[in-house]
Amino acid sequence: MELASRLQPFIARRIASNADAEDVRQDVLLRMHRALPSLADDDHLTAWMYRIARNAIIDHQRKQRPLRSELVGTTEQEATTKEDEEKSASELAQYLGSFVALLPSPYREAITLTEIEGRSQKDAAEMLGIPTSTMKSRVQRGRVRLQKMLGQCCEIALDARRKVIGFEPRIGCEGDDDCCS
Repeated sequence: MELASRLQPFIARRIASNADAEDVRQDVLLRMHRALPSLADDDHLTAWMYRIARNAIIDHQRKQRPLRSELVGTTEQEATTKEDEEKSASELAQYLGSFVALLPSPYREAITLTEIEGRSQKDAAEMLGIPTSTMKSRVQRGRVRLQKMLGQCCEIALDARRKVIGFEPRIGCEGDDDCCS
């Protein structure tokens, strides 16, 4: 019980909510209980306890940190749920086939083999009978061209990790055969 009373002010200074601070304290005590057999030197118990507390606080803060999103070409937008992100990425992926088809032949083949079929760049190079370095160049250039084509047609919302969380056709782009509408 003495450990818990020593931890409380340490945690409370770093966690805003009393309820969250209590949850973190309980988590620290649980982690300490589980890791007690690995404690090599009882003389370092206090330092060990505070190290576990710091790690638990960091873990809690990571969980609490909201996702930030950015809309390419505009200001930051509100983050969406993981389900919405997956749905948006899935919808955008449906349109990628038509964009890939518009790429010049060497890039189209490279992107199709590596990104769509999931082959390694080395395997794709062997299939086409070209050097691996050539395949790597084609994949990179194909990605750049694909990104440029998508950017001209759609506004794509990305989260802080650059994952797609939404997209909208650009004005005047709706109805084009080359577009994401």
